Amino acid sequence: MANDRMTKRARSRLRRRYLAQRLEILRAAGRIFRERGFAATGMRDVAAAADLSPANLYNYFRGKHELLFFCQDNSLDRLISALETARCSSGSAAQQLGSVIEAHLHCILDEVEGSAAHLLTSALPAHLQRRLVAKRDRYEDGIRQIIAAGVSSGEFIECDPALAARAILGALNWSTRWFNPDGQLNAAEIGQEFAHYLTRGLMAKPAALRRPTPARDMIPRPAEYVPEIAEGDVAVHRISRR
Repeated sequence: MANDRMTKRARSRLRRRYLAQRLEILRAAGRIFRERGFAATGMRDVAAAADLSPANLYNYFRGKHELLFFCQDNSLDRLISALETARCSSGSAAQQLGSVIEAHLHCILDEVEGSAAHLLTSALPAHLQRRLVAKRDRYEDGIRQIIAAGVSSGEFIECDPALAARAILGALNWSTRWFNPDGQLNAAEIGQEFAHYLTRGLMAKPAALRRPTPARDMIPRPAEYVPEIAEGDVAVHRISRR
């Protein structure tokens, strides 16, 4: 019995080390996909960025498409987790929507693999894209439900929740095209400003929405998100920081 427990602990340690290495590779791949583009990046480039031999890299990932799938799937799980946290809170519809907006921008602007995922949306084979589309639909539907609840309660103006959700997501995702990490505002500050602007446009009484405090030192970094990973699960998830 004692030997069995030791064996399980040893396997668990090996599993954690294996997953940690995959996650480090994921971060390296996200950086190089963004810098060079998916088509111009080879597995040797990823291996060099991750400080691994090409042969060792194939022990963790079978190819570029699997790496990119991980980038996108990881980002979607992060977004869905933030959405569910917001919807389970006791906040108003405006507060819930603002929280989702801030989390979304943190994911795509502060997370290397998140930004890569949103720049590379059509490079995957159809069977992998279908798996991601299901998660994207789930995420968008959750945002629609927050907006619909706000409309129903009278907190938001009458609008089409689907159209409003797509307008918000379009504005958020386009930020990867213009965001400069060395610019005047960091990702957290931009997230607060976007949450204010985009939510205020839906408010039946805009004056009721308080403007966020602009001071940098009052903006906490979002907590790291590391969900449970099932044995053999193809989708390994992690939210990393730069």
